[in-house]
Amino acid sequence: FYRLSARLDGQSYAACAGHLQDLLCQECSPYAAHLYDAEDPSTPVRTIPGLCQDYCTRVWQNCRSIFRYLSEDRELIALENNMAKFCHYLSLDDTDYCFPHLLANQNLNQNLGLVTADAEGCLQLCLVEVANGLRNPVAMVHANDGTHRFFIAEQVGLVWTYLPDGCRLEKPFLNISESVLTSPWEGDERGFLGIVFHPKFKFNGKVYVYYSVEVHYEERIRISEFRISPADMNALDHGSERIILEIEEPASNHNGGELLFGDDEYLYIFTGDGGMAGDPFGTFGNAQNKSALLGKVLRIDVNNNDRGPLYRIPPDNPFIHDPMARPEVYAYGVRNMWRCSFDRGEPHTKEGKGRLFCGDVGQNKYEEVDIVEKGKNYGWRAREGFSCYDKNLCNNSSMDDVLPIYAYPHKMGKSVTGGYVYRGCEFPNLNGLYIFGDFMSGRLMSLKEDRATGEWQYSEICMGKGQTCMFPGLINNYYQYIISFAEDEAGELYFMSTGVPSATAPHGVVYKVVDTSRRAPPGKCRVEPSPVKVKSKCIPFVPKEKFIMKTPTPRPQLKPMTEAPGRGRPDPKGPHTPAVDWVGQDPPPPGDRSRTLTTPAPSGRTPKPKKGGEKRGQRRKKKPPGRAAPRNGAVRLMEQGRRGRGRGRVEVYIDGEWGTVCDDGWSSSAATVVCRQLGFPYVVRATKKAEFGEGSSLRILLDDVQCSGQERTLLECSHADVGTHNCSHEEDAGVVCSREEVAD
Repeated sequence: FYRLSARLDGQSYAACAGHLQDLLCQECSPYAAHLYDAEDPSTPVRTIPGLCQDYCTRVWQNCRSIFRYLSEDRELIALENNMAKFCHYLSLDDTDYCFPHLLANQNLNQNLGLVTADAEGCLQLCLVEVANGLRNPVAMVHANDGTHRFFIAEQVGLVWTYLPDGCRLEKPFLNISESVLTSPWEGDERGFLGIVFHPKFKFNGKVYVYYSVEVHYEERIRISEFRISPADMNALDHGSERIILEIEEPASNHNGGELLFGDDEYLYIFTGDGGMAGDPFGTFGNAQNKSALLGKVLRIDVNNNDRGPLYRIPPDNPFIHDPMARPEVYAYGVRNMWRCSFDRGEPHTKEGKGRLFCGDVGQNKYEEVDIVEKGKNYGWRAREGFSCYDKNLCNNSSMDDVLPIYAYPHKMGKSVTGGYVYRGCEFPNLNGLYIFGDFMSGRLMSLKEDRATGEWQYSEICMGKGQTCMFPGLINNYYQYIISFAEDEAGELYFMSTGVPSATAPHGVVYKVVDTSRRAPPGKCRVEPSPVKVKSKCIPFVPKEKFIMKTPTPRPQLKPMTEAPGRGRPDPKGPHTPAVDWVGQDPPPPGDRSRTLTTPAPSGRTPKPKKGGEKRGQRRKKKPPGRAAPRNGAVRLMEQGRRGRGRGRVEVYIDGEWGTVCDDGWSSSAATVVCRQLGFPYVVRATKKAEFGEGSSLRILLDDVQCSGQERTLLECSHADVGTHNCSHEEDAGVVCSREEVAD
């Protein structure tokens, strides 16, 4: 803008600089694809955005010389002295998208800042496959050194280096599989569980890992420090291991596994409560015992530890002066926090920066999400979610436990996998959304904070339907068992899942989360990775997952808990007897992993709940409903006076009456909307000229219908006013739909 505006004299600058800036900035408009005709590959991309007639006339009259600076289109420049031809050349066939009228078009702008959602409020997202063939990928981290490499850890004890172009180095970054304690059986929670790079890795080359180990027939969790190899920046020096901390594990489950560095550069360690059921260790369990390191969030200082102690206690740790507590304890009362993350903060204001989110796996009723703060008690084993678990502890008013920001029942899932607050650049509508999942049910979920009330609003996440994900490289399905979430160096969001939850089964896949509802302006998120010296072969990535065109199935409506039923009071069902933890029941994932899970097909859908989950006497038979009136926008197909099965004349229900649709502007995109409403995933063709007969007994209700294909009904498409038309029934529109991809 400054380069071009420098060519304008004072008078021209005053009159035209604003227009110049407006036209340049349309390249970054959410509607740039429409404005520049970039959606149709058969047409050349415009050099000037499509202009509305009145705006073009004003600019031509006062500032037509600026177009010479904006475009090298010779045909446009040749028309410069003919206003009518000039503005016709810059017009758009779809006048709804011309600049600047589209800025005030309510139909186009009302959901601009929102992620696309279906009729039930489920957010429609898509995925990109990033890595595959992994054995229970438990973590993905970056070095924060400008190289934009990412490192994926497998539960068996291997960590792999991936370069920014997606290829994987043949030589592992770390291989301690001979030391790691795990097994092939599905659901074994032991193994390599966490990895984190020191904030100053670029200078000190230090990496910290969390894994299970057996020492003299005793199971332990071990936190170790490694250094980068002086000979290879893509490999750790295996001989440099120093054991920072070891904690005895009384059982094989609830091993925790998260390692994080905070903005304070201290190391945060998240341990489980020791396993078994109901935290049965001691009078109140490990989680409530501040003298035990299990069931805690620990914080230690590993900076400048080359000499002296391997770690020090941060001077502001909350229990440093409590003789009955371990000084490492930062927070307590946790059962088995599986995956935690620090919020990077809103990109511009940094609001929310430093908040620590964790998913804490429940016992047999509820899963919860917490924001962890220094010195706080998160309630286990007194509480499970908002519900009382141990009656005596729950009634103890001195506990002063912190309630979760969100909890959900086991009808929705049985093992939460904590995620991240999205703070990346590429998908602005996701900003501030906490995205997490459930290992057992395969649900993807999200929470959004209401800043006015401080409450967190829940939305489920679904894989995009219809054309939402029909872009090159995108897929709309994933393997069920969601193991972990991750951020790359730029802040973009990923998750890892598998079809077989075994430490030795190579079925793990890493997915990048994509929101097609709105993308960042071109070039804004471009990164320039620092060079990486590679000393081993790089294996190119070959994606294996495919986009699946499917007819969506309705999800069960479940009401999660967002409020406590009453602090300090026992569950109204009476005293809670701790159940046997996953013995002979539905088994748990990593952070409560399964022993007897079956292998699902890749799916973005949530599995149906098992039958028999309700107690007898609680079901009530519903009376058969009366015949309800259709909803506004409902459609039906008619062929030779009868209801058509997948083909026929389109009739639409609006404000209490059925009517036909004129074929002016009728296209396959509009037919897609109709077929999807009727449950057909494919469109064979859109028909015109009353191919399936004239609906002469009905009014023509819609004309000039123009759809993108993502609308839920024809009423959401652009169209003339209802009942207003300039056509006859000889132009009634129709469709041919199909459940398979076939030619007509």
